Amino acid sequence: MRNYSNRKNSRLTNCVLHSSVIVFLFLCVFFTVQTSAQVQLTQFKVGEKLVYSISFGKVEDSGFMELYVVSRGMLGGKDSVEIRSKIKTLGFVSATFALIDETRTVFAAPDSGLPIFIRRTQNDGPLPIETVNNYLKNPTTNFDPVTLIYKARQASGSYTFYEGEQVYTATFLNGKAERLKTRAGEFDTTISSVQSEFLAVNGIKDLKINFTNDEDRIPVLIRFKTAKGEGRITLVSSHMDETTPTVKPTPTPSPTPIVLATPRPTTTPVEYVENQPLLPELGFALGEVLSYNLSDGGKPVGIVTLEAKERKLFEKKDSLLLTATVAAIESGNKTFALGDVIRAQVDPDTLAPKWFEGKFGAGLKALNQTVVFDPRTGNITFGGTAPIDGPVGTHSLLSLIYAMRSFNLQRSNVASNPVNDTRVAVFWETQPYVFTLRPDVPADITISGSKISAQLITINTGNPKLDALGIKVWLGSSNRIPMRFSVGTFQADLIIPPKNIVQ
Repeated sequence: MRNYSNRKNSRLTNCVLHSSVIVFLFLCVFFTVQTSAQVQLTQFKVGEKLVYSISFGKVEDSGFMELYVVSRGMLGGKDSVEIRSKIKTLGFVSATFALIDETRTVFAAPDSGLPIFIRRTQNDGPLPIETVNNYLKNPTTNFDPVTLIYKARQASGSYTFYEGEQVYTATFLNGKAERLKTRAGEFDTTISSVQSEFLAVNGIKDLKINFTNDEDRIPVLIRFKTAKGEGRITLVSSHMDETTPTVKPTPTPSPTPIVLATPRPTTTPVEYVENQPLLPELGFALGEVLSYNLSDGGKPVGIVTLEAKERKLFEKKDSLLLTATVAAIESGNKTFALGDVIRAQVDPDTLAPKWFEGKFGAGLKALNQTVVFDPRTGNITFGGTAPIDGPVGTHSLLSLIYAMRSFNLQRSNVASNPVNDTRVAVFWETQPYVFTLRPDVPADITISGSKISAQLITINTGNPKLDALGIKVWLGSSNRIPMRFSVGTFQADLIIPPKNIVQ
């Protein structure tokens, strides 16, 4: 889930990991902390390819990273080595942790290790963005993250690097020995801790790297912590090409650094298939129906049904339709009308809303509204007014109900500080608010005469009128299904066994 207070944007979502952070982490795993008396490693090994798997929290294989020394030849009359890197996050984690899809091709001087020519392509937006830096005529004295990887493997000490228009320093300290077993094999390693102002700025703590104890000093594992959970980058493959050809690099460098927006190549369209299964990490399946007895001060009011209704194209893009409908009402009710409905079109993988509609009669007519969310810019449009600026990934109330089922809502294990709040951007009426979700320990509640283990989640919205209602949600301890909602004098208890539950 997006932790609202820790996003990378200059908006309220500032400080979550972004592409340069992951590049830095990838960079860090290749640092070695040898003494200056040791024999230096060969800086570039043509044909060497290292592949890593990214995991975050309980989600394994949620991304990958590659680094490949492709060739050596002449570029603009200068001896150079060609290096290619690729970093990509996948599925659910690409939204909750960081959406990254980047490739780099770097030509470096074999002697100094400094970059000569860099082409960086970012594919995490609506169009690829290509950035070219050409240092053939005006050499640079700064490393980029990729060339710094190899320089740091060659020599010890503290290093400065340039990323995001800022120069940083990273310092590495040796620790204890540890034997590790990964899919790439078993390794005797030494743990190194990393200190850098870059880490502090981007909310990264306790960054530790395991390096092999042989002369290659291959990084096997990197571990780090953020406000959203713990991450791991693990070596899954390390090999040299059987043949390591030396070829002449052939890029056409530009005279000065430029930024270009390049359309994606034309490909044969893949036929869209409706109602594909949802990611298991979401905690619910397509077609799930949850029905609740609604009461006001203990007096029955009606029945409300939540449904993950369908996955189809919405405005020509893959979308999941979520609904909340008043399916039955009791006589004398003045608040709800039969057929009152909330609909939300959301991203099927991240549950970030695209469109939201509330249609009410009776006492809730004032809440009738249609809202459009721009997932690229964060702009929110409603009521025929000009768009307002909101954090990217701002939720609607309905999408939040489903998204919170996949949140890491656990109390802290630290007795002196048991609070482990999750903060989420949520749109209500005319603006986004910071909703704070505070988890309690699981306990038994009674629904329809049966005791059910559930976890109480108390929600603070930052809106005085909403907070006066004391909003609470109880999630099932095992299946994370909302068992009960409480808002003011209203309470909704689960009554119908849901269909197609993700266990």
